[in-house]
Amino acid sequence: MLALEGIRVLDLSRLAPGPYCSMLLADLGADVVLVEEPAGAGGRSAEQAARRLLERDVSERAMAFDALRRNKRSIALDLKNEAARQVFYRLAETADVVLEGFRPGVMKRLGVDYDTLSGINHRIVYCSLSGYGQDGPYAGLVGHDINYIAIGGALGMIGWPDTPPAIPMNIIADFAGGGLYAAFAILAAIVARERTGNGQYIDMAMTDGV
Repeated sequence: MLALEGIRVLDLSRLAPGPYCSMLLADLGADVVLVEEPAGAGGRSAEQAARRLLERDVSERAMAFDALRRNKRSIALDLKNEAARQVFYRLAETADVVLEGFRPGVMKRLGVDYDTLSGINHRIVYCSLSGYGQDGPYAGLVGHDINYIAIGGALGMIGWPDTPPAIPMNIIADFAGGGLYAAFAILAAIVARERTGNGQYIDMAMTDGV
């Protein structure tokens, strides 16, 4: 028996940090359900993953997306549609964790924010994973890994004395500062829930993790 068997995660995230976080949870036994757009999103839908397999697409990008999907199930829901949103609410009634990686405010506009879902299930652990956090002067800005590690101070430590910083060949903030720390925070919140009986909201910024 794996440590997280019996824990259900609803994963609304799209880009690398969120899927990496839920991959770690799935590897530990959690039942991770990807909540995807009906037509897929950027090559990450179950339908597109199956097509890549049939077409023997072995590009690095395709293999990376498919690796992050391992041990997960999926459901296609258009959360702008009220009927689909009601289906999501029913899933949330028995879920332990919700993970999302959209810009601040998007989940509230869709009606699937923490305040709404905690009203349905007070034990839910809700993690928002973003570059700069949910509030503050940078919250609404877009960014990439290089931006997050620069602001977090890690970029200045990479390279050699008296030279400009060396651009790392891996995505440090996405995986280490974002996905890995989000998984730690979610596990801590699950442990805390055993003491309090209540879930909690996690505002995970990749710049903080770096």
